[in-house]
Amino acid sequence: MQDWLWMTAANLGRGIGEGRIDPVALAETYLQAIKGHALRDRIYARLTEERAMTEAIAAHDRAKAGRRRSLLDGVPISWKDLFDTAGVVTEAGSALLKDRVPDRDAVVLKNATEAGLVCLGKTHMTELAFSGLGLNPVTATPPCANDPEAAPGGSSSGAATSVAFGLAAAGIGSDTGGSVRAPSVWNDLVGLKTTSGRLSLEGVVPLIASFDTVGPLCRSVEDCALLMAAMEGSQAPDLRGASLAGRRLAVLKTVAQDEVEDRPARAFADALKKLEAAGAQIEDIEIPAMHDAIATTGPLFSGEAYGQWGAVIEANPHLMYAEILERFRSGKSFSAPDYVAARIRLDAARKAYHAATAAYDAVLLPTSAILPPNVKRLESDSDYFKRANLLALRNTRLGNLMGLCALTLPAGSPSCGIMFFGRPFQEAALLRIGAAAEAALA
Repeated sequence: MQDWLWMTAANLGRGIGEGRIDPVALAETYLQAIKGHALRDRIYARLTEERAMTEAIAAHDRAKAGRRRSLLDGVPISWKDLFDTAGVVTEAGSALLKDRVPDRDAVVLKNATEAGLVCLGKTHMTELAFSGLGLNPVTATPPCANDPEAAPGGSSSGAATSVAFGLAAAGIGSDTGGSVRAPSVWNDLVGLKTTSGRLSLEGVVPLIASFDTVGPLCRSVEDCALLMAAMEGSQAPDLRGASLAGRRLAVLKTVAQDEVEDRPARAFADALKKLEAAGAQIEDIEIPAMHDAIATTGPLFSGEAYGQWGAVIEANPHLMYAEILERFRSGKSFSAPDYVAARIRLDAARKAYHAATAAYDAVLLPTSAILPPNVKRLESDSDYFKRANLLALRNTRLGNLMGLCALTLPAGSPSCGIMFFGRPFQEAALLRIGAAAEAALA
């Protein structure tokens, strides 16, 4: 049964469908593993044990009766603590929301439950999801799977580590500027950022509604496809026969290659060689408008974040970690005209990006420019925190700014990844490319 803890969600689902895995025993195995794990309280904010067992029993009964709702019916997963769970505390990693209890599930959780997925519990995260490092002295900082002294990536930190430490078959997180992909890359997972507007945000604690998205953190591309479909209430994309032969892929040089550390750079270069060997046609491209896009981050991200949370924060600012508080407050300096001008500038950058990439099937770049930074230094050195946070999210944020879907895959070296940008709402095409790339990189 311990092998179950390391199987993909899809293979667990197949085992249930074939009668080799009992959903009740599977849920019990995961719950026992969580409760017995030394790092449990740094990964899970709280378990939903009663709910999990009720859902597992129902999945068992459906399997016995031949009425399974989906391939993932009976598979246990975790949820970031900003997805509302009826009757269960949902605090978004913040003391500002302490003891907040919603009365209904988030829509994506409701849809996943209707598909038969089992909710194990809620995972720790960065305060109000406003950092890519995963450091949270207010609640808990989950461990990085590759370095116990390093940050795990955020803001979906616990979502990633629940999977990386074998305590969930998959995790569900959110991504506003990279919060699914940053922890995925640093914990050697596959992470999918869906297009803004594709998956419902109803019942999801907001950060920046204009850019917030929902996405899965998984062990495989197939799992990402299945979980996206479950949360959407749709059919999963067909990944069979996926190939890189003849695919045109563009390597983004502008901004994305600046200040990339040696190991992520080497891993990215090695990954490109494997994709070429699998038949992909890879070309370098420059898109100067990416500089304009990055320049809009202040008013569009910090401005909207402070507009969303400013009143709540200023009522009790002492409850926040200083670095996150400062990041929110930086939004105060931007005016409404600043915001509108930035939006106009971003719209122009998006047009330039889409024109430059129209001939390509996907755009490639290193997922993170840096390796996971040291937690103690992050806590003691404000300049180090700011620089690390900026570089951790710089490349991922480009995908949010451009309004794209995006997928990160492990690049063959610990905590290093290769990211694929797809066109808006073209997740099916992106996931097929990802499935072929996954096979080439394995």
